[in-house]
Amino acid sequence: MPSNATLHPSRRRLLAVALAGAAACLALPAPAAAQAFPNKPITLIVPWPAGGSTDRHLRGLAEIAGRHLGQPVIVSNQPGAGGTLGPGNMALNARPDGYTIAQFPMGMLRIPHMSKQQWHPINDFSFILGVSGYTFGFVVKADSPHKSFNDYIEAARKAPGQVNYGSTGNGTSPHLLMEEVAAAAKAQLTHVPYKGNADLMQSLLGGHVMAASDATGWDKFVDGGQMRLLVTFGENRTKRWPNVPTAKDLGYGVVSSSPYGLVGPKGMDPAVLKTLHDAFKKAMDDPKHLELIEQLNQDLWYRSGEDYAKWAVETFARDKALIERLGLAAK
Repeated sequence: MPSNATLHPSRRRLLAVALAGAAACLALPAPAAAQAFPNKPITLIVPWPAGGSTDRHLRGLAEIAGRHLGQPVIVSNQPGAGGTLGPGNMALNARPDGYTIAQFPMGMLRIPHMSKQQWHPINDFSFILGVSGYTFGFVVKADSPHKSFNDYIEAARKAPGQVNYGSTGNGTSPHLLMEEVAAAAKAQLTHVPYKGNADLMQSLLGGHVMAASDATGWDKFVDGGQMRLLVTFGENRTKRWPNVPTAKDLGYGVVSSSPYGLVGPKGMDPAVLKTLHDAFKKAMDDPKHLELIEQLNQDLWYRSGEDYAKWAVETFARDKALIERLGLAAK
């Protein structure tokens, strides 16, 4: 091959340009898509205020999952609209790159039947995995005149519309299960919606609402003697409060655990979904996490992403009938 010195000047210039271009390409960083996921912190949207049972659970789970991912998972509390505001905004605005994910509460499958939403609960999400379900209970202040759940219902029958309770929002499981109970008991209750457990508990302690229907964010107040647990809504009585009857025990036939999991925006890369699934599955099985959900009186509810999506489709269709039966469907 002739040396560079013997080349025609125009060919020397072309060779120089080609070599310079090759060097520039070698100097460029690898495309972002080629970098291993994750290479920066992940945001987990918790659509409830800080301090409630869901916040306590998901903060603990996120901390463990972050160790498996090699990046921190940062909780962002975005309460509102019965737990649908945060996930809904994510579906509409977040990039499907795996760096923004959210809890997917049952309200996501119910509130669209009650009011029109800009997002669709199935089509606008990527399902990562199912995680857990709640233990729901109904509490009053320790000095309440209602010593039992039947006392509370009887008071409502005697004074229709004057006996109230708070929940974590319209269309949430704590709201709808009480509507089912009221319909079965032929009692008229007044519902007061809150953003989440933390503000609901403070309102009950302050005497601004007569009772509260919610997951186990009330546990420390019950154990501390500030509140009285009247009934729970699981299939069986809880290990922690075995003397408290279930709604089923009392003849109401209402059972609810309201399973939830984690989702991302639609269109996520299957490899990214798998990375997130595997890290959170390991975190779910971690002894520290198992200890946490036992404290919260919750059970594991593992579903793969595929099975979780299938469950969501079936539940969305089934709960339409519930919303219509309770007279809460959008007109």
